Amino acid sequence: MPGRPYTSLMLLVSLLLLITFSDIAEAAKLRPSDCKPKCTYRCSATSHKKPCMFFCLKCCSKCLCVPPGTEGNKQVCPCYNNWKAKDGRPMCP
Repeated sequence: MPGRPYTSLMLLVSLLLLITFSDIAEAAKLRPSDCKPKCTYRCSATSHKKPCMFFCLKCCSKCLCVPPGTEGNKQVCPCYNNWKAKDGRPMCP
């Protein structure tokens, strides 16, 4: 059947997109009660846990989003990514 490889490829691409967007959706749909466990994980790899938790919780409560992982991935949460301190540095860890 000539259409079978194309159908399989489209199914695979669709599945990969679904997995990618489900991670983004999971990061973006937090409730305030979800902030502490998400920030605890987000700050787990740093040696500066207290300031990381303070700013992560502050950012999460405002943005209701914490990027996945222990660093990076901020593009998943635009509010979290774009919030800057007065001196222009990123507010959120």
